[in-house]
Amino acid sequence: MNIGDKAPEILGVNEKGEEVRLSDYAGKKIVLYFYPKDMTSGCTAQACNLRDNYAELQKAGYEVIGVSINDEKSHQKFIEKNQLPFTLIADTDHKLVETFGVWGEKSMYGRKYMGTFRTTFIINEQGIIERIISPKEVKTKDHAAQILQ
Repeated sequence: MNIGDKAPEILGVNEKGEEVRLSDYAGKKIVLYFYPKDMTSGCTAQACNLRDNYAELQKAGYEVIGVSINDEKSHQKFIEKNQLPFTLIADTDHKLVETFGVWGEKSMYGRKYMGTFRTTFIINEQGIIERIISPKEVKTKDHAAQILQ
């Protein structure tokens, strides 16, 4: 997905097993952020930064939706542990990460593996992607400020 593309109507299933649709957020801008894994340090820092600035993001007209390939149970624990006020999509079939082009080969300590590239898509009220914050640009500890700039 690129700037100017329309985001898909069906985004996936959240931590409660409910289908999440773009139309559920009509009239709002969406921060659709993809992250590698629940409970890891970088992902926790990013989620908590968004949580701590959630009221400010909402005041600016944004709704936050997180996406990882973890399952609903993992998301429930992550939300509970960190008191996250926003929904997390359980993209266990990798449909959304592949649609948005954020799934691919990564490497850590010389080991290659498939994973999610930490990327944020800002979607406007009409469902069009307005901005993309790429993996190299995302600052996990200051992500809300990046979105609000």
